[in-house]
Amino acid sequence: VQLQASGGGLVQAGGSLRLSCAASGRGFSNYVMGWFRQAPGLEREVVAAVSRRGGNTYYANSVKGRFAISKDNAKNTVDLQMDSLTSEDTAVYYCAAGARVISSALSDSSAYDYWGQGTQVTVSS
Repeated sequence: VQLQASGGGLVQAGGSLRLSCAASGRGFSNYVMGWFRQAPGLEREVVAAVSRRGGNTYYANSVKGRFAISKDNAKNTVDLQMDSLTSEDTAVYYCAAGARVISSALSDSSAYDYWGQGTQVTVSS
């Protein structure tokens, strides 16, 4: 599966952005989807993830209540709505797909097999 992330940009603190990841290839509904981010000098971290049918989600503590992930198996897309953004959310955001990810461990980045190219999110304070 190939992943194409979009929607990044420059936004002021307190603003919102919506990232979208479009998948090509077969079997999108068989994949757990996740959004990860990496800021300069820091390790990549999981932001949010959603189970194959969208019924189970995971959020990093730092984004709970501000971000929302959604998966549309009919459109082969996964979106990340980001609200109340802060400068600490500045990073390159990546979407990823995993066929081996289990629903009870959506944050296990090692189980994600396919990665998009990343989209830059910059939050100005």
